[in-house]
Amino acid sequence: MGADVGPVEYMVVAFPGSRFRGEIVPELKKLVDGGIVRIIDLAFVKRDEDGTVRFLELESVDAEEAALFADLDGEVGGLLSEEDLALIAEEIPAGSSAALLVWENSWATAIAGAIRAAGGVLVAHERVPVHVVEQDLLAISAAGAVS
Repeated sequence: MGADVGPVEYMVVAFPGSRFRGEIVPELKKLVDGGIVRIIDLAFVKRDEDGTVRFLELESVDAEEAALFADLDGEVGGLLSEEDLALIAEEIPAGSSAALLVWENSWATAIAGAIRAAGGVLVAHERVPVHVVEQDLLAISAAGAVS
């Protein structure tokens, strides 16, 4: 990664029953293929029923699970440490798995570079929770219907 890097984010998605299914991967692939995001790292945490925790990089998961990610381009691996994964594992219930995905918002690389070139400094950035947006949109819609 060079100086022109867009915002980098991560998410953790838990899967009860310790099985990943394939519904997420095609949508993620669309984002990658469209240049919207660039995968930086992808790792998995598995917590057995007895509480035993295992950390797996993509190349270490079983063949069936790895096959789900075969068509996904990216520079997967190396950014997340075992310490990062251990922190995530504390939040995963027994008998569950989680995928930890780190990505660059490629769509924002140009604007991030322009902000840096202009001497701008990011002082705040936060995602608005979906339920807040949905409530506000419902309120706006209801107000429009009343008028």
